[in-house]
Amino acid sequence: MAENKNNLAHAYTRFVHLLNALQSPFALLVRVYVSWVFLKSGWLKLSDWGQTVALFESEYKVPLLPPHAAAVVGTAGELVFSVLVIIGLAGRLSAIGLFAVNALAVISYAHVLFGEGFEAAIGHHYLWGFMLLVIIFYGPGALSVDGLLARRSGYVTRDSY
Repeated sequence: MAENKNNLAHAYTRFVHLLNALQSPFALLVRVYVSWVFLKSGWLKLSDWGQTVALFESEYKVPLLPPHAAAVVGTAGELVFSVLVIIGLAGRLSAIGLFAVNALAVISYAHVLFGEGFEAAIGHHYLWGFMLLVIIFYGPGALSVDGLLARRSGYVTRDSY
């Protein structure tokens, strides 16, 4: 019986080591997945700027900003923060920026997103927000510019990137 417990403990320890080894690749996948959504959206806005400004004038209800400024800020936020999150440069701060872009999108389009039949759309925004919160709280992982800089500086702890 003691040997079975020891074998089980050993197997579990190996399993935990495997999961630990996969943390950084998983963090990279999360960063790329969530950023890709916003990068595509920003690129689409940039590719048809006239349509983008028209949407901000008529459809999106961005508080405190005039439509043209909101279009510029929103598009720039989607593009810049997405790239920074993907490469993991200032990963936590960049994820906060992208989280703000996501939150502003929900606020600006709430009249549609919280309507009947749009449960999946708002669910995507919740998922993206949660993924960004994971990056904010846990960092971008070792496979990031932040991780590289932490290793080069000699200041490497679990929380250093």
